[in-house]
Parts: sequence; structure tokens; C-alpha cells
Amino acid sequence: MSFVLEEIVQDENKINEQEPLGNEQGFTFDDSVLTFSEENTDALVLQARLASAEEKSAELQDAYLRAKAEVENVRRRAQEDVVKAHKFAIEGFAEALLAVKDSLEMCLAVDSPSVESIREGVELTLRQLTHVFEKNRLTAVLPAKGDRLDPMLHQALSTVPSEQPPNTVVEVLQKGYMLADRLIRPAIVVVAAGR
Repeated sequence: MSFVLEEIVQDENKINEQEPLGNEQGFTFDDSVLTFSEENTDALVLQARLASAEEKSAELQDAYLRAKAEVENVRRRAQEDVVKAHKFAIEGFAEALLAVKDSLEMCLAVDSPSVESIREGVELTLRQLTHVFEKNRLTAVLPAKGDRLDPMLHQALSTVPSEQPPNTVVEVLQKGYMLADRLIRPAIVVVAAGR
């Protein structure tokens, strides 16, 4: 800004040093036009400040629009990632189950299986399935006889008279399962009735 003002003052000095043009060329000049008053200098300074502010405003507007577009792109990508995560969440589990399915199909493909070979095949397939469950953090909920009934993990199907303390597990009818920390299916149990 001060550089622009210095150029204006230098240009004014050059004009003042030049020989005035005579009337023979058809020009007349008023001295007030060629000299800069303090008011004109203030106006030029204000115009320079305004131009600088407008330029800065344009830069900030451009930066704002770019940042806004980037935020919108990040939001859109995050939404796409969530959709993909929901869509393919069980992909690893499904891949692991394919080996179990293959084993069952091979078992059925045998022409004349013996009872021992069927039992051995089922045991191997069960081990595969157990390994898949462990790998995917699917754990069994299997309360022991005498454990207290936990309504967050167990579902009491009935009560029976028993020598055990009331509200304790007498028998497990079906295992429950948890995926990580979430209960998928409660263990179905029979509990001791109050005395």
C-alpha cells in the first residue's frame, strides 16, 4: 500500500518536472488537477485498502468453498464406507463357513458310509465350525448346574422343585451364544423353584 502511494507521488513529481504543454497544442491544464491534495491521497489510500480487502475476501471465499467441498466429500465417503461395512460385515464369517459346508457336502457324497466314518466326519466338521466360531468371537453361553440365573444371559423356561437354592440353574436345555459382548441367543435353562 505504501509502495503504491510512493509510485503515485513519484508520478506526480515527474508530471510537475515536465514542461507544460502550451495552448498551441490545444490543451489547458488546471494546476489543481495535477497536484494531489491530502484528500486525494487519503482517497487513494482508502481505494488501495479496499482493493486489498476485496482481494483478501475473494481468497477467503475461495478457501471457504474449497474447505466446504472437502468436508462434503469426506462426509459422502464416510457414508459410503458405512454402507459397505453393513453390506459386507459378515464376509469373513461367510468365507469361514464355506469350509464347513464343503465338509458336510463331502460327507453326503460318500456312497456307502459306515456309522464310524459318519461320526468321524461329523466330529471333524463340528471342530471346523467351533474354530470358525472362535475366530469370529462367537462364544457359547453354557451355565453350569447350580449357577445363579442371569436374566441377561439365560432364559428360564420352567422351574422345578430342587434341593438347590432358588433361582439357580438345574438343567441347560439349549446353549446360548454371544458375539463379542452382545448376546445373540440366551441359554435356555430350567431353574430351581423356591422352597
